Amino acid sequence: VQLVESGGGLVQPGGSLRLSCAGSGSIFSVYAMGWYRQPPGKQRELVAAISSGKTTNYEESVKARFTISRDNAKKTVYLQMNSLKPEDTAVYYCNAGRWSGSYHPFDYWGQGTQVIVSS
Repeated sequence: VQLVESGGGLVQPGGSLRLSCAGSGSIFSVYAMGWYRQPPGKQRELVAAISSGKTTNYEESVKARFTISRDNAKKTVYLQMNSLKPEDTAVYYCNAGRWSGSYHPFDYWGQGTQVIVSS
């Protein structure tokens, strides 16, 4: 599976961005998908995940602000980010994995897209 993220950029606090992750391969739809982020100087963390059946879960700090979705026909997963805060600044990565009660990543990563939230 190859994954390519896009949609990052510079946004003011309170603003919105939509990240996209385009996948390849005929079995994209069977994978669970996750969005991770890595703030400067910190470890990578799971932000949101979606199963093949579109069950979702979110890291506590982004609940009610971020929405993960997928379009299997387009082999794309999205992360809609609203009410952005400076602490959301990070490189955001797309990942393919499996769902077994919760999200479990495989070693399939995109190259990352930078999100900077600053005035």
